[in-house]
Amino acid sequence: MSKGSNFWVIGGEFGSMNFHKLVEGSAQVQGPFKTRKEAEDAWRVVSEENRHKAGVRFSIVEEPSRVSA
Repeated sequence: MSKGSNFWVIGGEFGSMNFHKLVEGSAQVQGPFKTRKEAEDAWRVVSEENRHKAGVRFSIVEEPSRVSA
């Protein structure tokens, strides 16, 4: 039996514009969301709140489905 995937909104402030390393203490994780639409809505809110900060980025990630034996 497989369970549905969860979606997460992750991100924060990055130390440079190459977006490889988060500034310590700035990481944010929101979720889990049961649908991609719910995650997209949360992403829009957090992205809009931080749009004036060029070094802040957020992404939506999907957790792999789990299959129980």
